[in-house]
Amino acid sequence: MPLAIYRKYRPKTFKELIGQEPIIEILQNAAKNDKIGHAYLFYGPRGSGKTTLARIMAKVVNCETRDSDNQFKKKGEPCNKCRPCLEIDEGKALDVIEIDAASNRGIDEIRNLKEGIRLSPTSYKYKVFIIDECHQLTKEASNALLKTLEEPPSHAIFILATTEFEKIPTTIISRTQRFNFKKLSKNKILQKLKNVVEVEKIKIDEISLELIATAAEGSFRDAESLLDQVILLGNGDLSTVEQILGKIGFSKTAELAGLILKGELEESLEFLSKINEGGYNLIQLNHDIIHYLRRVLVLSFDPKMEKIFEEELTLEELKQLKEHSKICQPEKHIILLKSLIRAYSEMKYSPFAIIPLEVAIIENLK
Repeated sequence: MPLAIYRKYRPKTFKELIGQEPIIEILQNAAKNDKIGHAYLFYGPRGSGKTTLARIMAKVVNCETRDSDNQFKKKGEPCNKCRPCLEIDEGKALDVIEIDAASNRGIDEIRNLKEGIRLSPTSYKYKVFIIDECHQLTKEASNALLKTLEEPPSHAIFILATTEFEKIPTTIISRTQRFNFKKLSKNKILQKLKNVVEVEKIKIDEISLELIATAAEGSFRDAESLLDQVILLGNGDLSTVEQILGKIGFSKTAELAGLILKGELEESLEFLSKINEGGYNLIQLNHDIIHYLRRVLVLSFDPKMEKIFEEELTLEELKQLKEHSKICQPEKHIILLKSLIRAYSEMKYSPFAIIPLEVAIIENLK
């Protein structure tokens, strides 16, 4: 069975992990100087590389090449050739225990874990315990884990991962080294997708890749999964990708936003009707319009924000945004933005999603 793209192109070294450079620098330096801690907490949005980095860490501490070659150790990377590295990549490592706390959240599972921790590694230098979605552990399970973190055996390393940092007990947080993973920029996701498409020799429009990168909302894994869907369909043009995602591209979002900003009511309603007839997700459309207009407003007040938006948008998209910021009327369009946000809430619970959006546009443009 062929591997999914997100598995096939999962980073195997620190260097390959894009978008978390400050974290990588710290952990690489720790590896170079043999100062790996006994407990880490990785937190941040989904698909930002937390579990991937945990597996790279498991390889680094158990890499036989690093253990025997001091020159190689200075790289602070796993060799990806020795037995532990290969077994960890293949998911066959007995001394790397991955636990999904979403489905193994109880006290019994953590007690079993405590028993396993006491045992020495079967064939590696360290036992590495990766606990994913650790915020879902019960209070009792968290207390049991806390006792283990307080007095861990020398052969054990814990890596906790979560998307909801605020739900982690402070007693556990204080006993770990904490690393905040950032949401990945659209441009970094787009660059990786371009690399994958080039290697796989996939025919797909660049504008379609941009739409996939946008739809992923900061997650490499989501972007690669969406690309997989497009590949299966065998057609990578924009209209096909829009249909798969139920989401229109930036150019159409910008076109509708432009009509609204210019106060062209009839044209705006006709455009919206065509989008609706095309079967696109109108809630997602309003979400995109809100974010577009928010950027327009921000840029109209502070042109220096262009530097921030360069990370999120292509040069052509940024050019379009700047044009619209010139016709923005802050007092009027702040009220419009508030109306669209209110409509967004109503749309999620309405069987007629188009109506709250139409009403918001009519109220502000009539």
